[in-house]
Amino acid sequence: MAVECCCGTGFFVHIAIAIFLVLFAGLMSGLTLGLMSMSLVDLEVLAKSGTPTDPKILPVVKRQHLLLCTLLICNAAAMEALPIFLDGLVSAWGAILISVTLILLFGEIIPQAVCSRYGLAIGAAVAPIVQVLVWICFPVAYPISKLLDFLLGEGHDALFRRAELKTLVDLHGNEAGKGGELTRDETTIIAGALELTEKTAKDAMTPISETFSIDINAKLDRALMMLILEKGHSRVPVYHEHPRNLIGLVLVKNLLTIHPEDEVPVKNVTIRKIPRVSETMPLYDILNEFQKGHSHMAVVVRQHGDTEKSAGESTAHVRDVRVDIDGEKLTQKKSLKRNRSLKKLKSLPSDTSCTG
Repeated sequence: MAVECCCGTGFFVHIAIAIFLVLFAGLMSGLTLGLMSMSLVDLEVLAKSGTPTDPKILPVVKRQHLLLCTLLICNAAAMEALPIFLDGLVSAWGAILISVTLILLFGEIIPQAVCSRYGLAIGAAVAPIVQVLVWICFPVAYPISKLLDFLLGEGHDALFRRAELKTLVDLHGNEAGKGGELTRDETTIIAGALELTEKTAKDAMTPISETFSIDINAKLDRALMMLILEKGHSRVPVYHEHPRNLIGLVLVKNLLTIHPEDEVPVKNVTIRKIPRVSETMPLYDILNEFQKGHSHMAVVVRQHGDTEKSAGESTAHVRDVRVDIDGEKLTQKKSLKRNRSLKKLKSLPSDTSCTG
């Protein structure tokens, strides 16, 4: 092919076409990295989390194999056409060297470096152009994309597993030093929620030797009442004769109307049922039982053979019945005396108050 004169009109036309082909090839290369590196899950997360994204990107990226074929066909066409127009300006060897240099620098390195960071913004800006290219290359790109769908399968949303989500949350914590915004408490709560199905009751239980409980035959005198208030629990387990023989629990808020001087036995107050769960029961299942409102405390028992008690099962001799805490023959005088004691309990120091 004859070399165009440097001052002719054809020379500048060839220069303009060569520049366009280099920029076009660079755009296709950058979009291949920028758009194909983001899955549909990533785009949905950005859209639903309030991050401003162009809704026109989703229809373009949805058919990933078709988009990939379109971008690669356009990129290959631009790179193959560039030496043809450069051949009209310089010699054959010069056209090859210039085209390789321009494509490598302006068609690969710089576009991919820019689109790896700003691929979403650039893809949103040129989404209409990409959609037009998809329709232009459709006769060639569509059969190839369907073949890829058949051989490799259609693009499925890549969702994280529990372990991967937990690691991702840890990396977003501000203590990881990567610029994350999550505090230590937030990462601990999220990680704990993800581990509920993996941990069992045995992993989260408090040993019975470290549990505060009271005997059913004990009397609610001033010393025991002060001890209960100092512990600060909203519920106190009740045992019979031995601390390991738990039969129920009492709500501390129900003890506010009891006068310490009356020394009311624990068995005369309302004793609620306490469910028993197996040590192998998942914490998630226990949480579902607690959400039913029957109890917020359970006894973990060891599994012996096939005799395993499920959540909600309680001892047969314990019933949730409300009885008169001072007996059925409570005189009016004693009732007034109990009201005065209530005022005294309210005047106790604030550090001995309990959580309801």
